[in-house]
Amino acid sequence: MPSLYDLTQRAFLSVETAVESGAIPGAVLGAVNTDGARVVLHAGKAQIVPESVPISADTWFDLASLTKVLFTSTQILEEAASGRVDLDAPLTTLLPDFRQHAPGCPERQITFRQCLGHQTPLPAAEPLYTYSQDTRTLRAFILQREWTLGPAVYSDINFILLGLALERLRGKKLAEMEPGWGFDFAPPRDECAATELCPWRGRVLRGEIHDKTAFALGGAGHAGLFGRMGDVLGFAHDLLTGSRLHPDTISLMRKPLSKTRTLGWERAYIGWSGGDACNEAVIGHTGFTGTGLWVDFERGLAWSLLTNRVHPTRHSDSGIAELRRAVGDSFNS
Repeated sequence: MPSLYDLTQRAFLSVETAVESGAIPGAVLGAVNTDGARVVLHAGKAQIVPESVPISADTWFDLASLTKVLFTSTQILEEAASGRVDLDAPLTTLLPDFRQHAPGCPERQITFRQCLGHQTPLPAAEPLYTYSQDTRTLRAFILQREWTLGPAVYSDINFILLGLALERLRGKKLAEMEPGWGFDFAPPRDECAATELCPWRGRVLRGEIHDKTAFALGGAGHAGLFGRMGDVLGFAHDLLTGSRLHPDTISLMRKPLSKTRTLGWERAYIGWSGGDACNEAVIGHTGFTGTGLWVDFERGLAWSLLTNRVHPTRHSDSGIAELRRAVGDSFNS
């Protein structure tokens, strides 16, 4: 196998092309192996409007849905390993007021395992931030809302509920918890990559949560975590080596739950974000802002691509799906 440096350099060619073409403002690409060797490369801008700010290897990124795996599912699985959460118990064991006015409703039977694996009948997403900007009221609304149920889909709602359950278990808000590995819910704004010129908030977001519902909640289980490439690679290295996490946690992250998912993560399949050359031992996840992490347990290798592809707007063709797959194929060919 080529050296870690050569693999990363080869994958970085696609990243440089995307930046130079203007498809994305900036990006940081990093890789780590079981031995702890790391390579981190970067190109482009952390911000282009209203002013230009260069990107660096230590730029903070809004990790968006990487929050689901880097924080929420990891924390829930650690609690399960310690015996404080039963994955096959309903959420109502921690959220007894969930749909409390409809005691026989299907939502009250939803389990932690189903939420982690996106196997619930809950919708993919809703503009929950439009219902209230008061965090306490919005939390109550989410718990009492009569959801439109349907076939199982990848759902932010699953992880919003897991975040609320974690808050009840620990008696504190997610934003008050220690996420570990250097991650933060309140990063230094002037060291962050900018995301969108948000029409709802009327400003370019930098160091603020991009996801509107997570912002309105003051942090949530599906989005809101920030991190640097070094933090992401540190987490990935601990997955590869079994450090810092309970063995059961890592085992459940790896164990197939369906053709495309494990608990929390996606697993390699044809057409997925990590590229078609991945072996079956690879798990990964992406974030809407342009982030992603993929972990190959068979080869002892992990790679991450962090971009600000939604800056200054999500309404452009950033080519992020194709870029992620090209990067993954470079690491696996």
